[in-house]
Amino acid sequence: MNTNFFNQIAQLNIEGNLQINIQKTAEHTQIVSVLLQNENCGDTAKNNIPPLILKGTADDLDNGFFENISQPLEQTSALMLNMEAYLKAQELAKKQSAMEKEKAEKEKKQTDAKEKKYQQAMSKTDKLEAEGDYRKAWTAVPEVNDFPHHEEEIRKRKKELSAQFAPDLFK
Repeated sequence: MNTNFFNQIAQLNIEGNLQINIQKTAEHTQIVSVLLQNENCGDTAKNNIPPLILKGTADDLDNGFFENISQPLEQTSALMLNMEAYLKAQELAKKQSAMEKEKAEKEKKQTDAKEKKYQQAMSKTDKLEAEGDYRKAWTAVPEVNDFPHHEEEIRKRKKELSAQFAPDLFK
């Protein structure tokens, strides 16, 4: 006897292990249970997918077995692949979210440290100006290149201080 059973199984567009159980009944019929398992799918919801149950005589099953199992098995396989892809994408999103939080925290710390450095430099400038040492106060003003978001304030402060120790000769 020559059958093409395994060739037809190979032609199914499925991934995973195909479990087929056959039980004979007293009425000369058979009950065939077909279950697709995909161990690569990490979603436990896959365990809720019931087996496909076919019941019929041997002739009925020979004539319609593959026509009845092909589409449901391919849909089940695609569902499990989508479930796994979803889980992987979700895990990637979690990692990226954690990375983004970490990156934002790091940037905030750097910004806070830079702002503190700016405030300290301006504080030193104020102290030197209060002491009347305008030249040292002028040199204590931070550079615009180091704090571009304070450019206007830095330029104004340097101008005010330079007016104290270098009067404008062209007035």
